Amino acid sequence: MVSPAAPDPNQAPGADGAGEENPCLERITGQLIDLCRSMQSMEISDGLALEAVAADNRVSACNLLHYVALRQHDIRQLQDQLASQGLSSLGRCESSVMDSVQKVLEILRSRSRPEVPSHPLPAVPLNHGSGQDLIARNCVRLLGARSCTADCTIMVTLPMEAAEDDELIEHLLRAGMTIARINCAHDGQADWLRMIHQLRRAVTSTGRPCRIAMDLAGPKLRTGPIQAGPQVMRCKPRRDSLGRLLSPARILLSPHLEPTTPMAGVDAVAPITGDGWTRLEAGDRLEMIDASGRHRQLRVERRSAEGIWATTTQSCHFTPGLKLVMSARSGGGSDRHEANRCTVTIGRIPALEGSLLLHKGDQLRIVALPELGRPAGNGGEGKQHRHAVISCTLAEVFADVNCGDRIFFDDGKIGGLVTGTQPTELLVEITAAKQKGSRLRADKGINLPDSPLTIPALTARDIADLEFIVQHADILNFSFVHSSTDLQALQDQLTRLGHADLAVILKIETRQAFDDLPSLLLAAMRSPAPLGVMIARGDLAIECGWERLAEIQEEILRLCEAAHLPCIWATQVLEELAHGGMPTRAEISDAAMGARAEGVMLNKGPNITATVRMLHEIVMRMQSHQHKNSSTFRRLELAAHHQSYASSVT
Repeated sequence: MVSPAAPDPNQAPGADGAGEENPCLERITGQLIDLCRSMQSMEISDGLALEAVAADNRVSACNLLHYVALRQHDIRQLQDQLASQGLSSLGRCESSVMDSVQKVLEILRSRSRPEVPSHPLPAVPLNHGSGQDLIARNCVRLLGARSCTADCTIMVTLPMEAAEDDELIEHLLRAGMTIARINCAHDGQADWLRMIHQLRRAVTSTGRPCRIAMDLAGPKLRTGPIQAGPQVMRCKPRRDSLGRLLSPARILLSPHLEPTTPMAGVDAVAPITGDGWTRLEAGDRLEMIDASGRHRQLRVERRSAEGIWATTTQSCHFTPGLKLVMSARSGGGSDRHEANRCTVTIGRIPALEGSLLLHKGDQLRIVALPELGRPAGNGGEGKQHRHAVISCTLAEVFADVNCGDRIFFDDGKIGGLVTGTQPTELLVEITAAKQKGSRLRADKGINLPDSPLTIPALTARDIADLEFIVQHADILNFSFVHSSTDLQALQDQLTRLGHADLAVILKIETRQAFDDLPSLLLAAMRSPAPLGVMIARGDLAIECGWERLAEIQEEILRLCEAAHLPCIWATQVLEELAHGGMPTRAEISDAAMGARAEGVMLNKGPNITATVRMLHEIVMRMQSHQHKNSSTFRRLELAAHHQSYASSVT
């Protein structure tokens, strides 16, 4: 085995054995100088945009442009070369891009021969320390002082129960909630006000500060109403996997109660009319031909003030007007006098929710309100002769859609391709659905990721809600923002209301907003008000593609760090835990990834307090391993407990 040669102390650093300049270092130096010039060029070309930025944000905006210029190049090979020289690979340069590149150049120059000419470099707007300071400052301004302590920022969507439950918000605060979120797409101002009063009381009681964030509803594109289904109610007995009876179906035939009335001890409440039921006794039997056309029989168990309690071992379909006739042999088998026999008539049953069952290859017409949605007609031999129809809430988007554009429904569960466009409708071919078909219902989201939608992000409802929000909220979450025009419209409204300084979080949830994120940030930074970004991964995943979500959320995190803006990691974080009480392994890892952002948002659920507590624990643990995009090496217990092989076998 040949031992490595000892370095020659007389050889210049970076020089080869012949004392000549290392050609690899020359190439690296040249590439880094080109990157600096590229950054300077972008700074100059976007000079007007920089001038429009608020004075306190200008250095950050300049650094953002430098980062965008850097990422216009593929520098992966350069990064490998830098790492091979023991230099920074620029993988963590976001907060001070120009300074990071020039620091590497300074080291390279120190390795060069004195006679090698140096090149003048652009001025450095900030160094690493000042970049980190700006991020910390902006976090405190937006999220509160706790965001820069050993604590973490957890934003929690308040459920409606928070308006009435005296203890829920206290529990959330003690578990780790630092921002309470109210979504203005749901409930109303009276409900929001009760939530806010409960929060203020809980903050005083616990001594734990908590900010209020309120989301504008925005122009959510949704499916319209669908023709109601049949007025039918089904009741069936419980059977095992072999079809053997486990327990009969229990039905309350009531002249007083509605079918939707919850009743303990019964499977269904069937409304009835008339007073014939008062002559029924335990043991009587009621016969009928139900909606399926089959003979069915019910056994009367007892009569009470609520009505007749009956059981059946058969599946039954009840419809309005259906008649149940007392059997000629009732009451334990004895013949009942004909005059005592009675008939019970089923009363009003609400219609089933309307839906469209869509299969791959089906045609779907999308029309404007108020036309009701309806399923496709069925011709002979099962052939479709009339397209299914669904309306949408914002028909003005039709003008922005082109043939070939993709369209998704219900959080991406159904996909299609636009095959025809008219001013008043779109024709869509379904390209993605379950094998047995997928049901599309009313009030489900519609996404058009390929269409450059021009609808404004600020709706008339939003403008009305703003008057409430500016009086009560610390932070405004701006939904579906996708252009600088949207930002200007919001700023105009806030100025009109005398609250131009209200903190704003931009919810990035469309492909258009993601593609134009640097421009959006520059436009938002014109205001000196606190600013942040939320990665709204629900719609974003549908718009950009599930397979791209991981890299997209990474890119947003890095862009926000370059702009020194706090970022919120949102959508379906620990959702299984919040709703079902047990987390999945995948969502634990997702929550840990979210710790790289300045804050994490949770949606509501029956187990939300336990979810906040677990998220707090995960984030606190991850903070000792990761800061933003940088791994941090704390002392590891497993390393401290390690024994060498030699000592372990002695």
